[in-house]
Amino acid sequence: MTRDEAFEFLDRTARGIAEMFGSSCETLVHDMGVLSHPILSIYNGHVSGRTVGSTLDIMGTARELDLDASLTDQVNLYATTPSGQQIKSSTIHLIGEDYNLALGINFDYTSLVYANRILVDLMSSEADLKSALWQGGDSALADLFDECLAALGKPVDSLGKADRLKLVAMMEQKNAFSYRKSVPFVAKRLGVSRYTVYKYLDELTQKEAGEGAP
Repeated sequence: MTRDEAFEFLDRTARGIAEMFGSSCETLVHDMGVLSHPILSIYNGHVSGRTVGSTLDIMGTARELDLDASLTDQVNLYATTPSGQQIKSSTIHLIGEDYNLALGINFDYTSLVYANRILVDLMSSEADLKSALWQGGDSALADLFDECLAALGKPVDSLGKADRLKLVAMMEQKNAFSYRKSVPFVAKRLGVSRYTVYKYLDELTQKEAGEGAP
């Protein structure tokens, strides 16, 4: 493959990816055979504000690359633009006898971060309805926990991860996690962090999804 053929292929690829993933996805072709690695072609350049001929990288710097970096693919890395945009960046090389070209892909996911914050706010709640309508949530949780622990036939301090996961699964089946502050309660009784209990619940959800898949 000649240099012109290599550039034509990378340019078509860059254009196709930019069209497929929309205006938040900047794609470009670098001449990595030159120390300043200038841009030969670029699509959706508004993401970084760069144009053809620019020697700036996605972070707004014009530093020369380390030798390894100028020859090695960099895939799915985090970067921040001078204006504060959050970017997922990849650089993939195509090297021939007399050329070193690279396809750059920079996806701006800043808006997704804001959207995620809004979704978290929308899904959050102060308490569950059951606990608000009927008192005795803590005692009911304690009864459920003791019942499940008795079914395991082991004291709390001798439970391994598999046992704790099974206990959480049993409590989930009994709708224990619909009670207010159920996760902190179970975490305290098990002697683990809240994060660990959430992780157990996530593992159970993934397992159920896997078993339900065709």
